[in-house]
Amino acid sequence: MQHIDADERTAPSSRTDRLAAWRDATGRALGAAVQTRARQAGDFHGTLDLRHLGYLRVLSLEGDPVRLSRAPRLVAREPADGIAVALQLEGVAALTQDGRSATLLPGDLAAIDLRRPFSLEQRLRFRQRLFRLPGHVLNVPAAPLASVTGRALPAGGGAAAALGPFLERLADRAARIAPPVGDVLAGAVADLLSGLVDAYADEADDGTGAARDHLLPAVYRYIDRHLADPDLTPESVARAHRISVRYLHRLFEGEESTVGGHIRRRRVEESGKDLTRPAPERDRPTIATVALRWGFPSPAHFSRAFRAAYGRSPREWREAAAAGARG
Repeated sequence: MQHIDADERTAPSSRTDRLAAWRDATGRALGAAVQTRARQAGDFHGTLDLRHLGYLRVLSLEGDPVRLSRAPRLVAREPADGIAVALQLEGVAALTQDGRSATLLPGDLAAIDLRRPFSLEQRLRFRQRLFRLPGHVLNVPAAPLASVTGRALPAGGGAAAALGPFLERLADRAARIAPPVGDVLAGAVADLLSGLVDAYADEADDGTGAARDHLLPAVYRYIDRHLADPDLTPESVARAHRISVRYLHRLFEGEESTVGGHIRRRRVEESGKDLTRPAPERDRPTIATVALRWGFPSPAHFSRAFRAAYGRSPREWREAAAAGARG
């Protein structure tokens, strides 16, 4: 038997029809076409209950052992924009995605990116909940997310400790939650999932390396493009790249300076070029003008940063350059 929004019920007569109906209902609920394969001979019995809380879909699945997957060809043919959090309630599942495999035991969480190939194989009769969000609502880039998929996240500890019980209570009460409250709770789930990805990506050695390779060049380019913006800070850089400030600082751990230090150094370098650029005296910008042009909040702040970098004030730097040009 199959439940769609707890209203539509179908009971196909044959095993093949029942499996196909369960597959189609699951794909519609996930917003992503899936393939299924029963793992045992005989009849297949499975149920699905779907609830909506704003843009969050809560799927309660139960059934005989079955493999649920999105193969590369299916992903290419029928793309989807969705992220699912799996909460295993009963049975044992094997999850594979992004080159990693994990065993999900009762109580474990896992993140599944529906935009990329995966397989989720239930080895026993199972109960599981899937919490599906549109992919674009998560404020995390691809690299940190890819470092979390294909992993079991035990809800008993670590960053998943807060998310697991919250999701279980949310699913239990979903039918009684009013739509305006559901909208707010959907946003809370998105925020918690973003935080979980951030925390686990910080702990994943391969994820940190991949994120550094992917993000650092983009961060450096962004900083150079926005040097003149006085509001350019580590916070604004992190926000622009949809990562946390903590994660941004972690990316810079192997670099020559911190994020803030790099911003100051690049501003000083560009302002130093302006101060020594040949021009008739009447056309030379004032030191205050140069300071404001490169995002310094005041000439005094500019002077301190400049002296710290070059050992002399902006005025002394300009005079030394002029004397060298005359000599």
